[in-house]
Amino acid sequence: MSTTSRTLLRTTRTAVLAILILTALLGVAYPAVVTAIGRLAFPAQADGSLVRDARGSVVGSALIGQPFTDSDGAALPQYFQSRPSAAFVDDHGHLVSSGSNYGPENADLLAEIEGRQVAIAELEGVAVSEIPADAVTASGSGLDPHISPAYARLQVPRVAAARGLDEAEVRELVESRIQSRDLGFLGEPRVNVLELNLALDALAG
Repeated sequence: MSTTSRTLLRTTRTAVLAILILTALLGVAYPAVVTAIGRLAFPAQADGSLVRDARGSVVGSALIGQPFTDSDGAALPQYFQSRPSAAFVDDHGHLVSSGSNYGPENADLLAEIEGRQVAIAELEGVAVSEIPADAVTASGSGLDPHISPAYARLQVPRVAAARGLDEAEVRELVESRIQSRDLGFLGEPRVNVLELNLALDALAG
């Protein structure tokens, strides 16, 4: 066997061994270890941060927003409402997360915001000037599970009236569900709508 053939054979063998070893380490062992650590240290997050109701049934994820509307898309008055969503269902029935990519001066976006302002002002019985920005604008993903404390407080009178509850009691529930900034300085205070509504159901019995 010539020197060139031996060199080619040795190089090929080294390359194949490297691929097999790296595949085993980085494609099998490393993901398995990271998954095991994640399940042990953060079991809820590793399973998708699933949220369960009082009966133990999965009703959603703490990481993904969902609408609280009837079959016609009208807001259910007895529930706190989420932010508007730009997500949509594709031809295969899959939920597609996306933003509208409209600029702040886009006419279509401004028309959508004005329409949402009118609808929320009518639903909540407030002036347009009292409506927080997150109530009429979708998040970048379109699936934000949180609303601002201001938007949650705005909805208290309507929710309390729809359920026949004391307004102060519902307001106290909202205040107890406000999550502070991550690490004390990242992001903004927020309220998880799904978790708030489940706590509301529990409060109402």
